[in-house]
Amino acid sequence: MAEATGEAPDRAPNSARDANGPTSTNASINTVDSTIENETTDSNATVESETVETAAAGEAVTASTATAVATPRASTGKLSAQDLIKAFEAEQLKSDLPEIYVGDTVKVGVRIREGNKERVQPYEGVVIAKRHGGLNETITVRRIFQGVGVERVFMLHSPQVASVKVERRGKVRRAKLFYLRDRVGKATRVKQLRGHRPCAVSSVGRTQVSKT
Repeated sequence: MAEATGEAPDRAPNSARDANGPTSTNASINTVDSTIENETTDSNATVESETVETAAAGEAVTASTATAVATPRASTGKLSAQDLIKAFEAEQLKSDLPEIYVGDTVKVGVRIREGNKERVQPYEGVVIAKRHGGLNETITVRRIFQGVGVERVFMLHSPQVASVKVERRGKVRRAKLFYLRDRVGKATRVKQLRGHRPCAVSSVGRTQVSKT
């Protein structure tokens, strides 16, 4: 009896533990399931709200794009860099230059500054080439100085060119007279065009016609 009495207390707790064990486990499982369901519900709600916001944003972008396409942009009146350069070059162009052709004999007045003084030095020769156009238009003038050929390139619209005077018109059939470099003496002469009256045009705009 003593042994039976002694074993009874040991079995009672075990039976109580066995009775309470499944109940507590089921309660824990139910709690975890409810937590997972709540988290799933919250995540689904968040995804749905994000989807709604994305759709609203897409509709707003579409509406703004349609408005931008429907409404033309007003001109601001600003010029591009290329237009500004063209406008500046147009202001620098000289409008009083004579017609110069290849083969003409011209006298170019070049401004030379010496200290505080400025003088105009004439340079006379035959135009053997013309290049470029607009503000960058240039002529190549060749002359013989003490038996040596000298060529200078002048920018017609440069402020350094004070005046340009056409002395004689030449009759040539080439756009470049580089063959004159290989000739000496009278062979360097260019056939003149008759009936020409030389005129001088300065950068100030005066035109002087010589009497013949």
